[in-house]
Amino acid sequence: MTLIGKTIAGGVAAAVLAMATPATAQLQVWEDYEPQETVIELTYVKVDEGQLDFYLEGLRDTWVKANEAAKSVGQITDYGIYVVPFGSNEVNLVLRVNYPNMAALNADKAEYDKFMEAWGKANQESSSKTVRELYNKIRKIKGTYLLRELEMKM
Repeated sequence: MTLIGKTIAGGVAAAVLAMATPATAQLQVWEDYEPQETVIELTYVKVDEGQLDFYLEGLRDTWVKANEAAKSVGQITDYGIYVVPFGSNEVNLVLRVNYPNMAALNADKAEYDKFMEAWGKANQESSSKTVRELYNKIRKIKGTYLLRELEMKM
């Protein structure tokens, strides 16, 4: 092998070794950053053109009321509706719900009963009808994601 060939081979070997070696500066959970307890659910929605006000009216009477009931019994801490004025037009509305922790998402009959007492059977039936007759015709759910903040320590 020529000197140039050996140099190239050595350089390739060094590059491969450098890529295979893990970085030494790795952060440690709880030492360098801390996962927060609050869990945020984001739902990305694409509402048909010209239907946003109808969808918002439906949300006010269903989703907002349900979240107010959940908030009143301590199952969620906050919620919000966000319009997406600019972007790729894949979504034009984002719904946010903040849960106090991941345990709040567990199936629990006592918590369900507490919510149903606050929400009421009539609201549940009306909400289901609105979803079937309105929402499913004018919007598509593009994805739902759960987020947990990582607080960096300095």
